[in-house]
Amino acid sequence: MKKQKIKSIKLRDPYLGITKVIGGILCILLGLLIFYLKQVSDLTKLDYSREASKNILFTFHKDDVLKIGKSKTLNAAFESVYFKEKYLTNYSKIDYVNHKNLIKNINKLLKIGYSNNEINIILSHGNDSSVTNFTKREKVRYLEEFYTIDYAKLDNYDRYVKYEEETAEDEELVVLYVNLDMDKEDYKDATLVTKFSEDMVVNKHRYLDKKFVPDNLVNISTKYASDSDLKCSKVALDAFIEMSKDCEAAGLGIVINSAYRSYQDQVDIEDLYRKYYGQAYVDKFVAKPGYSEHQTGLAFDIGSRTTNVFANSKEYKWMLDNAYKYGFTLRFTKSYEDITGFRSEPWHYRYVGKKIAKILYDEDMTLEEYFVKYLDK
Repeated sequence: MKKQKIKSIKLRDPYLGITKVIGGILCILLGLLIFYLKQVSDLTKLDYSREASKNILFTFHKDDVLKIGKSKTLNAAFESVYFKEKYLTNYSKIDYVNHKNLIKNINKLLKIGYSNNEINIILSHGNDSSVTNFTKREKVRYLEEFYTIDYAKLDNYDRYVKYEEETAEDEELVVLYVNLDMDKEDYKDATLVTKFSEDMVVNKHRYLDKKFVPDNLVNISTKYASDSDLKCSKVALDAFIEMSKDCEAAGLGIVINSAYRSYQDQVDIEDLYRKYYGQAYVDKFVAKPGYSEHQTGLAFDIGSRTTNVFANSKEYKWMLDNAYKYGFTLRFTKSYEDITGFRSEPWHYRYVGKKIAKILYDEDMTLEEYFVKYLDK
């Protein structure tokens, strides 16, 4: 009897279909991921952040952005919740500044009616707070009148307009004077200076409090001073000693007649002059306590060892030509009394450091002008 062959039955794997489906899905997802990463890479190569790139792709603006190219402001716009599609081209033509409310403020300025160029002017002359405040006012009609000047401040617009109307000065002088608070009354609403530095500015609108003492206050040897009690900041004394030695080598002699004065010293001087010359003289010629540059420890009243009238001495002429080489500037001159606020003092020299002193000398500039143009940002 023949044995019958039993057919083997292959059992079908119930999970095979599911596995294929999952595999297919994973392949699609992997493909999409690779495609997405490639799109992101195209944008990050132009310095767009991953966050901005994601939003660019999801809003279908990749082609627009690639045509525009690199733009920090556009990058910030796509990172911001304030992004407006209708302003996409505007963003790309506006210079980036690191302001917290940059895109929000740009939107407001565009809505008011400012052009891209006008917005660049506004952003470059203010910080985040001042630009935010500027967006709350009606459109300024002649923006370029003051803001073609690099150091014009957005916050000062109304003061510029008022001062120009009152004085009829040209725009550059208006900006300079207002930035120096010269549109305000002397000694009123002044700015307190707290930090000692070679470039510090003290005048009738910038003052020191009673407790201010300059850094590294040292005694001045009678070899260089007319009085044994004189003091100054060491950085100024070191520069003066170098200058004095070179002046002596030229056959001349200079001496420090006055240097650091404390707040109380200036009170005493004011009282003394009031006693002998009256209040009117004091108001015109004597700095109020806290407003004297001598309190910085960086200012010297310099005299000649050969004559009592310094302005007529050979030493004075030598100082005019050489003081800047040692970091000193003639602080109060006749031609700039309107800017410094003090009458001419041929003997009053101030240490500012060699770099600044050379700029003041080369450009015939006051320390106030330097402060406005380069420091007061």
